[in-house]
Amino acid sequence: MSVETWNAGTPGVLRLPSGRSVRGRGLRHGPPPEGLEPSFGVYLLGEALDETAWDSRWLRCRDFWTPDRAEARAVLGEALERAGSQRVEVACGGGRGRTGLALACLAVLDGVPAGEAVAFVRAGFHRKAVEMPWQHRFVRRFGAPA
Repeated sequence: MSVETWNAGTPGVLRLPSGRSVRGRGLRHGPPPEGLEPSFGVYLLGEALDETAWDSRWLRCRDFWTPDRAEARAVLGEALERAGSQRVEVACGGGRGRTGLALACLAVLDGVPAGEAVAFVRAGFHRKAVEMPWQHRFVRRFGAPA
């Protein structure tokens, strides 16, 4: 399945080094932005999200914490692959900490050095992305072999 990807000017969209684009957002900020819907979503929440109109994966992650690394690698690997031809959305409650963590891990999978991924996401997505010290550590270690 191939659909149009996100436009670079779409709010919340992070352009990865490969040219793939992923939209990050906070679910508590109301309905999705107007315009195109995602075709795939990754939701980092303590409990599963209600069914979405698009294909999605739930990545268990409580507020201010980190997900299971192996599960994150699998789900985010799928998200990165899909971002090459589909509109991929990554979201958590507030749209900064866990969303930023997932976007930084996607950046690592896309070739950004793990030690630079948080700065990359802060520059391209939100200046306060990846809020907690242990989330920073998770991203730095995400690039290491499992």
